[in-house]
Parts: sequence; structure tokens; C-alpha cells
Amino acid sequence: MAKISLFLGCIVPNRYPGIEKATQFCLEKLEVDVCDLPGASCCPAPGVFKSFDKATWLALASRNIVLSEKLERDILTICNGCYGSLADANIELKKDPEMRANTNSCLKRIGMEFKGTIKIRHIIEFLYKEFGPDKLKDYITRPLNLKVALHYGCHLIKPSKDRNLGETEYPVFFDELVEALGPKSVDYKDKMICCGAGGGVRSGHATESMEILKRKLACIQKVDVDCIVNACPFCHLQFDRGQLAVNEKFGTNYSIPVLHYSQLLGLALGFSPEELGILQNAVQNIGFIAKINEINE
Repeated sequence: MAKISLFLGCIVPNRYPGIEKATQFCLEKLEVDVCDLPGASCCPAPGVFKSFDKATWLALASRNIVLSEKLERDILTICNGCYGSLADANIELKKDPEMRANTNSCLKRIGMEFKGTIKIRHIIEFLYKEFGPDKLKDYITRPLNLKVALHYGCHLIKPSKDRNLGETEYPVFFDELVEALGPKSVDYKDKMICCGAGGGVRSGHATESMEILKRKLACIQKVDVDCIVNACPFCHLQFDRGQLAVNEKFGTNYSIPVLHYSQLLGLALGFSPEELGILQNAVQNIGFIAKINEINE
């Protein structure tokens, strides 16, 4: 199994540190060789930097990659956006000698050089390929009797030619990892559409962002699930704090708990909601927490 360094990105340490804690707990239980990545910066965000200045995007992304190259470890991300930015930069620099030379001319100023010796992994991709649903079941101490609405997010599955995770229009790999923990992954309309946050939409076009989220939440509420599960802190932020914004703007009353997959996995491994940072969410659903505590007893 690959040795990895954990890349936190921006939102986890600043808004949802419980996701980091949950990830660390889970990786320790799974006996994965993981370390921190000192000096890491923003990935940077693929929907913004890459769109406006590709050279700057590559320089910033490659600096993060080189930090882990020096440790001789693959990078593990817990965010779709970080995964998209770092994985795409890694692939482009490996394939294009001219682009790599231009980027290394920037890195040389700070005594660094991109060599292309490591891979960029996403926690879902990593768990699916290194463990798989069947092996993961061996670690579960408390199967979760839950109904889950799963959100894949955009950068996890596309561009499909580079992700190598099977079917991209109707993927199943994430559903399989969820159901390995005990829950039922419930199908719902518009499951594969964006949460409405990415590409600067949440920041620059708040009304449109909330309208997309409202549509998605309406579809999820119709199938009566216990929680929403994602694998991206930005999607997590949109579903969690975004619910409050949607309620305020449209007069709705959504209160659907939101979990990162690391937190769902942590529950199945026996950790409490408090230990996993679930109580840090803006959406506090007392009924859900009571149900989880009952499972943990």
C-alpha cells in the first residue's frame, strides 16, 4: 500500500476541522502509513486559478506536489477541488515537457523542482482501490442502519479519461463504499448535478447557487434519508451552511444532516459524533444524533 501525506486544503482547517480529525482517526484504524504535509498551501482552486492564469495555477499546484515528492509519498486529498487541481496539474506536467520546463523555471527560484514521481489520490479513490468494499467491511465494528443520499461532486469523477473509476454518468464506486458500512445509498433525482458551489458560483452568484442547492435539497427530501454524505468540504459547506441560507431566502425548513465520508466511516469504526466533529455542523438535527448514539450503544 502506498505511503501518503495528507493534504488538508483550505476549508477543512478553517471551517470543518472535524473532517481532518475524522480522517486521521480512520486512517489510523485502517493502519495506513500517513503523515502531515508541512508547508502546504491552497491547491489552488481549479475553477478559479486555472481558468484565469494557467501558469500561476501550475506553479502553485506543483509546489505542493514537490513538498510530497521530497517525502517520497503520494498526496491524499479529502476534497474534490484539491484532488482536481493537484491531480490535473500532476498529469499535465508529466505529459508536457515544455510546460514542465516552464513551471520548473518558476520553482527554481525557491529551490524546488517538479520531478513527477508521485500520484495524487482522493480518499474515496484511495479506499476503493487500496481496500475495496469487501476488505473495508472487515474493519467495521458498528454497521450503520441508515438511509443516505450520496453526493459525488464534480472533480471526483471528471475528467473521466484521467480518473479511471469506471462509469462516470452513473458511477457506483462511492455508493459501494457507503453501503460497505451498512447504510443504504438511496437513488434520487438529480443525484449527479453540481451542488451549486463550485467554479466561483457560491461566491460570485449567490442567488443562482442557492437555487441549484434548493433544487437538489428538494430531490433529497423526497426520498426521506437520514443524512447527506459527500467527499468534499466545499460541497459539505454548501449542503450544511447552505441549507440555512436556502431556508432564509426561500422560506423552506430543511434540516438534513451532512457528513463527509470520513465521518460516516468513523461512525462505523466506533467513534462518536463528538469525536468526529459532526456536532460542528451548522445543521443540528437532534433526531439524527440520537439515532447515531443509539447505534453506538
